Amino acid sequence: MMNPLGSACRDPRHPAVAGDGHVNQHGAAPRIAHQQGAALLMAMLTVALVATLAAAGVWLQWRSIEVEATERQRAQAHWLLLGALDWARIILREDARAGGENGQDHLAEPWAVPLQEARLSTFVSSNAEGVSREDERVAEEVFLSGQISDLQGRLNVLNLIESDGQLSKPGLVVFERLFKRLDLPPTELQTLAQQLVLAHGNTAARPLRPQRVEQLAWLGLSANSLAILAPHVCVLPVRTSVNLNTASEAVLLASLSGVDAAGAQKMVQQRASRHFSTLEDARLRLDNPRAGIDPTLHSVNSRYFEVRGRLRWGATVLEERSLVERNGVDVRVLWSDRGQLAAPQREPLGRPFVQ
Repeated sequence: MMNPLGSACRDPRHPAVAGDGHVNQHGAAPRIAHQQGAALLMAMLTVALVATLAAAGVWLQWRSIEVEATERQRAQAHWLLLGALDWARIILREDARAGGENGQDHLAEPWAVPLQEARLSTFVSSNAEGVSREDERVAEEVFLSGQISDLQGRLNVLNLIESDGQLSKPGLVVFERLFKRLDLPPTELQTLAQQLVLAHGNTAARPLRPQRVEQLAWLGLSANSLAILAPHVCVLPVRTSVNLNTASEAVLLASLSGVDAAGAQKMVQQRASRHFSTLEDARLRLDNPRAGIDPTLHSVNSRYFEVRGRLRWGATVLEERSLVERNGVDVRVLWSDRGQLAAPQREPLGRPFVQ
């Protein structure tokens, strides 16, 4: 009997028939194996994709938590620095209250002692009411440092102009002496004075008025001159006198017309043992009738101070600088800067200043 499938099975064009006409019993096996391999590869790719997406999601969530924690830590650090600023204001207020109306400001007072870096827990009692365990933990991790500087121990750039906006010749003479002793270009001083007069004028094209020492670069000072001047000058909102109890040797040399380097060093040494109580006291102890002590240019007390604070909390470091004005027992903040600030520069007290 003829096989009804015989002709079809012998057809060489049939996929199950070999080229010699015999049936290939294993012809479908490679195709099935290929399909199984593709399915396995697809499953592996799907698993890898899901794992990658899951890992990315976990990382984004972790990153979001880290960013939120960092921002929360920065906000807490900001409030802690505000507390430190209020603390400095209290110190200045109590100093004014203890000194009275004619109180002197000098470098032996509590406000003039820098606060070296210390744990915040040093200033917080663990038994204080309202202090939680979390507050105690934070106080152990936070480090605080800072200092208060008398800005009237420096030359005020605003003394270069009179109250009517015109150039002040006495003020210019003082700055000329400072520039000469610091070996700075006198042309830069002339440019600074001219630009400062323009900044306080009424012309439409007047330059911006500087409020910080570093902004004096707007008025023509080079970076090198600014770096050298920074420990000796300040920018205050009004004309001010120089406090003989806190001024550096360079400032004393510049502001006192009849004092030489030896006389300035003598003043620094004398006030270290006993501060000047009045301008007359300074005049008598200096024993130089031609020293040039002038009540309109000099004083033994101050109104303007700079408060610097630095807070370190793990990887977070926050610095703040504030200009503080004190009128009697009223102490108010005029402006504040926050961020990575340059370290305050100060001439070492007692170092001979070479002419």
